[in-house]
Amino acid sequence: MKLARKIATLTVTSGLAIGSFALATPVSAHGYLDGPKSRALLCKEGANLNCGSVVFEPQSLEYLKGFPQSGPADGKIASANGQFGGLLDQQTSTRWAKTDITSGPLLMDWTYTAPHSTQGWSYYMTKPGWDQNAPLTRSGLEKIATVDHDGSKAFTNPDHVINIPSNRNGYHVILAVWDIADTVNAFYNVIDVNVNGAGEEVVAPNAPSNLTALENAAGGVELTWADSNSDRSDVTYTVARDGVQAGKSSGTSFTDLEVVPGATYQYSVTASDAQGSQSTQSATVNVTLAQNVDADVTAPTVPSNLHTMQVTATEVNLMWGESFDASGAVTYNVYRDGYLRHTTQMTMWKDTSVVAGTTYQYVVKAIDSSNNESVSSNVLNASTPAAPAPAPAPESGGNWNSSAAYQTGDIVTFNGTTYRAVQSYQGAGDDRWIDALSLWTPVADVAPEPEVTPAPVPALAEQWSATGSYQTGDRVVSNGVTYEAVQSYQGAGDPRWIDALSLWKKV
Repeated sequence: MKLARKIATLTVTSGLAIGSFALATPVSAHGYLDGPKSRALLCKEGANLNCGSVVFEPQSLEYLKGFPQSGPADGKIASANGQFGGLLDQQTSTRWAKTDITSGPLLMDWTYTAPHSTQGWSYYMTKPGWDQNAPLTRSGLEKIATVDHDGSKAFTNPDHVINIPSNRNGYHVILAVWDIADTVNAFYNVIDVNVNGAGEEVVAPNAPSNLTALENAAGGVELTWADSNSDRSDVTYTVARDGVQAGKSSGTSFTDLEVVPGATYQYSVTASDAQGSQSTQSATVNVTLAQNVDADVTAPTVPSNLHTMQVTATEVNLMWGESFDASGAVTYNVYRDGYLRHTTQMTMWKDTSVVAGTTYQYVVKAIDSSNNESVSSNVLNASTPAAPAPAPAPESGGNWNSSAAYQTGDIVTFNGTTYRAVQSYQGAGDDRWIDALSLWTPVADVAPEPEVTPAPVPALAEQWSATGSYQTGDRVVSNGVTYEAVQSYQGAGDPRWIDALSLWKKV
């Protein structure tokens, strides 16, 4: 039986051909909206230009959750509080490519590259009469939908249908906020849309038929089904394993590798089109895998989406997608320039043995308890920036140098007058700075310096605990490195939180 409902249509309007400018760099961590496409994803695909480095990581627009009470500052909402240089916050009526939609139901289709445990999703939209030429603010947005979640991984609920209000017309911006359950952060995506009237009645695809499931030689499950929509070119299929999405396919087959020998699974498939209309579920099929009595010879799945979270002159912070192995025991070998550099059970590693101004090549392989090693991840090239040039020292003899670095209390001479530095600063070559009273004052005008009481010596830092409760300014030690808390929070047992820049900084 075909299902009909009223739903918005989607067409991207831009002067560029979508997809012809897609970058070779692989998609990385976390998630983004690809139906309708987020502003950042359209940067990656070339429909939006001059976006900065977000073209490499449209899925990494992450900042503190709690919007609208907290989260990104007004004027920095589109960039998740200034991520990637804040270029996404530029806002005019013509700056960004737009997706044509209609009022009424609209499918929001997420792609998750690291499907975190999830608290829920919230959707906001600019109000009627909003200023199209000013950066986004809370007061200009209205919540139009909330999708609650049970704390499980995001891929268990990747598609949401929200309602576009009938009083919206023309250019508007939708803000999608994905709240993570087990961290203090959320992901922020904005979508530029053109609302053109009400949606049309559309007919959903037919349900897939003749679903079959067979175990293959590698221990995975091969699924096939009949094409019941041969007259349509816009149909994709969603495969569910035991009621939870296992993946998607644009064709009529799918291979599920994330299965365990001896287990029984139930599969079903649904079809959906570009407008978000979904068929009824196919008939289900069960498959029981053979109990593997032989030695384990199956390697883990390939680590996905190797990418950088931060690159400085002294370190490269790597992260990648989790591998699956039936044994449940997976470790990761990190290779740099062809040599094994580190082994870890985590899906992240910080390389602190790098040299400034150097390009390195990384890959990651997963290995199980039987020493089966996976195929290599994608190859990642990371270039550390050159070390900053040392600030020029003041000239000998105390003559002032407009490009030098000075400390509070330094004495210099310029044009026969002696000056004392009021504060520490780095010169920029401007000769007028010697006349800035906030920087220099003639020695004759300097009052005797008051006696300064030494600052108290901070107490020894305690050992960091992944489940501890910390306040802003607390100091801890982890792996021999001292950190200071950037904000107050309660740990949830995740050992990776010590590397979260929103929580800790090195001291």
